[in-house]
Amino acid sequence: MISDRVKKGPDKTPHRSLFKAMGYTDEELSRPLIGVVNAQSEIVPGHMHLDNIAKAVKAGVLAAGGTPIEVPAIGVCDGIAMGHIGMHYSLPTRELIADSVECLATAHGFDGLVLIPNCDKIVPGMLMAAARLNIPAIVVSGGPMLAGHLKCGADREKLSLSKTFEAVGAFEAGIINESELKEYEDKSCPSCGSCSGMYTANSMNCLSEVIGMALPGNGTIPAVYGDRIGLAKHAGTQIMKLVEKDVKPRDIMNEKAFRNALTMDMALGCSTNSMLHLPAIAHEAGVDITLDMANEISDKTPNLCHLAPAGPNYIEELNEAGGIPAVMSEIKKLGLLELDNPTVTLKTVGENIENAYNKNTEIIRPVENPYSKTGGIAVLKGNIALNGAVVKRSAVAPEMLKHSGPARVFNSEEDAISAIFGGKIVSGDVVIIRYEGPKGGPGMREMLSPTSALAGMKLDKEVALVTDGRFSGASRGASIGHASPEAAAGGNIALVEEGDIIDIDINGGILSVRVSDEVLAERRAKWTAPEPKIKKGYLSRYARLVSSADKGAILE
Repeated sequence: MISDRVKKGPDKTPHRSLFKAMGYTDEELSRPLIGVVNAQSEIVPGHMHLDNIAKAVKAGVLAAGGTPIEVPAIGVCDGIAMGHIGMHYSLPTRELIADSVECLATAHGFDGLVLIPNCDKIVPGMLMAAARLNIPAIVVSGGPMLAGHLKCGADREKLSLSKTFEAVGAFEAGIINESELKEYEDKSCPSCGSCSGMYTANSMNCLSEVIGMALPGNGTIPAVYGDRIGLAKHAGTQIMKLVEKDVKPRDIMNEKAFRNALTMDMALGCSTNSMLHLPAIAHEAGVDITLDMANEISDKTPNLCHLAPAGPNYIEELNEAGGIPAVMSEIKKLGLLELDNPTVTLKTVGENIENAYNKNTEIIRPVENPYSKTGGIAVLKGNIALNGAVVKRSAVAPEMLKHSGPARVFNSEEDAISAIFGGKIVSGDVVIIRYEGPKGGPGMREMLSPTSALAGMKLDKEVALVTDGRFSGASRGASIGHASPEAAAGGNIALVEEGDIIDIDINGGILSVRVSDEVLAERRAKWTAPEPKIKKGYLSRYARLVSSADKGAILE
């Protein structure tokens, strides 16, 4: 297959002349043109090294007889954007990334794509574009960061970004001093790569592998390992095989693939943000994923991994234990995977994991001894969230799986953080943060700052947090997000008042306020929709078009 833009013929002369202005030869233009979509930048730790990945991909494409053409993609570092206006832009960039890849690939007639993301919204954005375009494509990420370390010997503590946020809470509570806080700052993030726990970026990189759009190892090989460069070269050669055989993303990303992704999401204990991204990717592929489907799969899928923030282990250790194929080999024992589905390896899921096995039962628990018999994510419903809310059950302390307490109501993240640091939140409270959803935020900000403040102040086992916003994959505790419908759209979370008793039963799937329907109706009659917080620019357009969180916050 050769791009229509440069096929021989007099009418293609202008197109070829423009390629030759860039130095392309007739020989190069006679080969398949492979777009290498590189999200490298100097502002995202997970992306600062992606030029090395792109270089390796291009070497693979050339070796297999193609012509690689590198093009850019944007990306936001959620950690740097956290806690200020920048976080309003993070989730909305997912749609920008998908749209820009669509524009670049279609306008220039690429025969195939190698997509090089790494961090939170870039991975799903590129997968959405692949499903939408439906031309041969493969994903190869930049890989996870190594864990940091504090102290040494028996006192050695492994660190990651979430520990720095929690350290701020500990400092504010007087638990650590300024010198100790500085040590967390200096040592938590020791290398390039996506942040080292089972946060959103690594969740989506692992699930890209499960879906079948990335080669085995994509989710877990550390960024600084030579194997990561080797993987990128293999991705470059593999795209040529996909182009030759005309294997397209929607051949792979079908309903079976997404059921596998949801199953492994539960087994791994992935970020709650996966419950935004998987439905959005599936939507582009013409597949419908609902929160009810997620709960049905969670009910029968054991949670086998407690990686940070749920536990003390990191992605590099999951890699050493056999990576995603090893976890899939455990889940395979229960007959929960669609093993006959195709993948970018040109083998089936079952063939990819045929020789995989669990090398460390402390990192990947066997199915006979799971952390829990149900999945790492739970969907809750009730009169606060009629369409559902999402919690990372695997990161919740046992004593908080069922909790009732008075609502402490805040209409912004900033107000909630001020109250937390001001000592106004006490044991038993349920913090409500609203008007932070896709429309109301706008942009559905992550709430790592308040959840980490509670954890750092040792309140994560005593205080719950409920929001129509969302949480970082690094959040832990009874952090319940995505409450839908959101407050700005008139959801019942807008009607909760200070002191109302909130009932949470995570295993029972319940999130409700102890107020009658009649009282809620009286409150609704007095409620008025707020003025949009942002009235111009991209976020204004986004707020007008975005759907609710239970639909993946897609643009409609």
